[in-house]
Amino acid sequence: MKRKNLIGIVLGSGLFLSGFIIPGNLALYFNLSGWLIVFGGTAAAALFSFKAEQMENVVRVLLAAYRRPVPRETEIINILIDLSIRSRVEGILTLQKHENETTILFLRRALGCLVDGYKIEQIRDILNTEMYFFRLRREDSERVIRAIADYLPAFGMMGSVVGLIAMLGGIGDTTVILQAIPVALTSTLYGLIFSNFFFLPFAATVRERTNHELLLQKIIMEGVIAINSEVNPVILKTKLESFLTPSERESELVSYAKIRERFNIHREQLRVGEEGEGEEEREESRQS
Repeated sequence: MKRKNLIGIVLGSGLFLSGFIIPGNLALYFNLSGWLIVFGGTAAAALFSFKAEQMENVVRVLLAAYRRPVPRETEIINILIDLSIRSRVEGILTLQKHENETTILFLRRALGCLVDGYKIEQIRDILNTEMYFFRLRREDSERVIRAIADYLPAFGMMGSVVGLIAMLGGIGDTTVILQAIPVALTSTLYGLIFSNFFFLPFAATVRERTNHELLLQKIIMEGVIAINSEVNPVILKTKLESFLTPSERESELVSYAKIRERFNIHREQLRVGEEGEGEEEREESRQS
């Protein structure tokens, strides 16, 4: 996670928690019955809905999302350009000794196809299939997280109903009513906090990371296919930079002077063209 995100999380969480601290009695927000109803019910519903293996996979995905940084697009492009140069100088089979140096499994998979001599259509088909099922697995993890986020407020409402029933059953007994009110209120609070403050952001993180990794995989696929086609590294660099935002690209835009020189366009022709376009626009406005 980036430093700016951590700073924002700390500041936002501090402001959020200050709203609980200002009233002065934090003990009011802790109720064992509310905890048991909300989290016990949510855990049971999740295990009824999904396999234990799916839940374990969700935990692994979340840990990886927050612990392991995803390489930037520029890093992947530089790796591919370096591999392209090596393949042209030393031969494409020499990439095999560099196959295990990369930490990205998809890149290793792509290089394996390249080294084994697969055709371009076969490489594209294999890598597209890999990307498709990668997206399906990540969407499955996101679906589990969002389902848990939906369960939490529902069980919070159940806890509130339990508290209201206890209050109605204790009419005339002040002690019973005072014990039931915290259950009714804190259950809803727990469900809303853990759904909106934790699990929905978890799902958004998984989706954002998945989209980023799919973009990297698309860059890798196009780069490996270009290497197999022996595309010039300069052309390869220009092609792969199309995946980047303009601010991330290292190459500068061609100046207007070079464009005019390449196409033999003189300033007088530009002015005449602009005047002609202006006259046409004025004529169209008069007709309309």
